[in-house]
Amino acid sequence: MVQVVRGRAESPPEDRAVTAGLLEQTANTGVAAVRVWQPHRQVAFGRRDSRESGYSAARTAANEHGYRPTERRVGGRAVAYTGQTLAVVHTVPVDDIRQGMCERYNTTSQTLLEVLAGLGADVTRGEPANAYCPGSHSVSSCSPAGEPIGKIAGIAQRVQSGAALVAACLTVSQQDVGALQAVLEPVYQSLGVGFDPTTVASVAAAGGPNDPTVVARAVETGFVEGRHKTVRTVGNREPVGRTPNR
Repeated sequence: MVQVVRGRAESPPEDRAVTAGLLEQTANTGVAAVRVWQPHRQVAFGRRDSRESGYSAARTAANEHGYRPTERRVGGRAVAYTGQTLAVVHTVPVDDIRQGMCERYNTTSQTLLEVLAGLGADVTRGEPANAYCPGSHSVSSCSPAGEPIGKIAGIAQRVQSGAALVAACLTVSQQDVGALQAVLEPVYQSLGVGFDPTTVASVAAAGGPNDPTVVARAVETGFVEGRHKTVRTVGNREPVGRTPNR
């Protein structure tokens, strides 16, 4: 069984609390959870960012571009959400926090690759040099030769006793690309981290849909993997805590 959570809470702190609650819930019950949604407009900084001398300037740069600076507890460098960008979270029970990290990364990247390819996008594992939130398990658009040319999704992970949370930031719409380039360039410059704005890509540019809702449902289905699911919607449509079967 897996719990699917849809929708967005009223504020960024409430929205982060929903995701944090899923990790605790999985640790306590052993029930996996999947959440694919569009977070509020924000730049989410990683722990490494907060230790950089330019962190304050980076937060200021985010604010000046209309993005709320927040901090995330999973690993990785800063990522930005325009309000249309997708976030993907998959929580799974774990018996030993020292094992399984690579397997979870591989499963997440492979699931994204299969789903996006099924939607018509030309994608591959890996990323070009100087991409945002660099990582070896990223998903990118690819050249005819199969080389990564534009980053579409970055993947990070957090592990605690009893459960792990694997998260991805997924750019779907081509309209998001320019907005992400505009805010990430000054943010990374302030942090003193190499970043090439031309490495930002989208599912649409890779040949897939331009509609985040279409991609969100496909990704959700890919992570559910045919298991029985319960669905809970947060935000205006249904109150938190109501868990209908659908």
